[in-house]
Amino acid sequence: MAAYGLYTQIASNKTRSRVLLGCLFLLIYIFVFAGALLAEVYLHAGQPLAYYLRAAGTDLLHALPVATIGGGIWMAIAYRFNRAIIDVVTGGREVTRQEQPRLYNLLENLCISRGISMPKLQIIDTSALNAYASGLNPKQYSVTVTSGLLAALDDAEIEAVLGHELTHIRNGDVRLMVIAGIIAGVIGFFAELLFRVVFRAGMGGGRRSSRSGGDGKGAALAMLIAFVLIVLAWIMSVLIRFALSRSREFLADAGAVELTKNPDAMISALRKIENRGELEGVTSAVMEMCIDNPREGFADLFATHPSIETRIQALIKTAGGHDPGPMRELGGGRVDTPMHAG
Repeated sequence: MAAYGLYTQIASNKTRSRVLLGCLFLLIYIFVFAGALLAEVYLHAGQPLAYYLRAAGTDLLHALPVATIGGGIWMAIAYRFNRAIIDVVTGGREVTRQEQPRLYNLLENLCISRGISMPKLQIIDTSALNAYASGLNPKQYSVTVTSGLLAALDDAEIEAVLGHELTHIRNGDVRLMVIAGIIAGVIGFFAELLFRVVFRAGMGGGRRSSRSGGDGKGAALAMLIAFVLIVLAWIMSVLIRFALSRSREFLADAGAVELTKNPDAMISALRKIENRGELEGVTSAVMEMCIDNPREGFADLFATHPSIETRIQALIKTAGGHDPGPMRELGGGRVDTPMHAG
């Protein structure tokens, strides 16, 4: 059953990656059509709605090659520089065996034991307790942990966290999350740009052509349609991220236990990380890649991770182990001593 879940997740993630790329271009075309509607209203105010829809459709056909090439260039840039962009946002830096022998050896031993290619190893200097994997291909894959995590967790717990992140890489979760983040960035950029256009067009009232003789209802409806399309496209980009199955975290937890043979270590690591993983100033797209995302969604509907409690109960049910209960936070960011046994 574990193997079935693993290989099913890998195959599913490959399919989802292709679908997400298709969604990226679909959303770009929607924005182009909305922009064309706004442009036609601005240039030819006073026309009936049918005129604007027909003209915007023609504009979209003419713009398709440019929009497709532009989307492809954006993807190429993101493919090449995605890890560097994430590192700029988080402050992550690559470390060597000499700089972090303890961490490096733990990761290397895990990779050797399972025949997994060694990803790059990075550190973020922060007291927060978190970790994530990033990259779109084997040459880019990296595992990043915070200095706070290293200080708070023992070797067995750190090994469990590293196993969790290696499983994300092996399952293809990392590629999927990076692509979803790229889509969110593209759509967010175009949404803001077109909202500014809508605002300016609304304030300026558009330029009436000499042919204008209508009452402006067609222009108002065209602008409303453009506005609705922009909002829907933005909502779709957000839902794409939240539609990514949260089962990836359960499978990564199980993968860590498979790699380390130590369910207790994974459970106690999650307890120490619980509610202590906030990376200040980091975008939501990056937080969604972390082992824990404390930024809860509305009524848990839009939460990107299952709760720590749910993940621990799943581990106990499927892998055994013992739950020490929520941990007490000590001075200096240290985490120790269960608040209660459970």
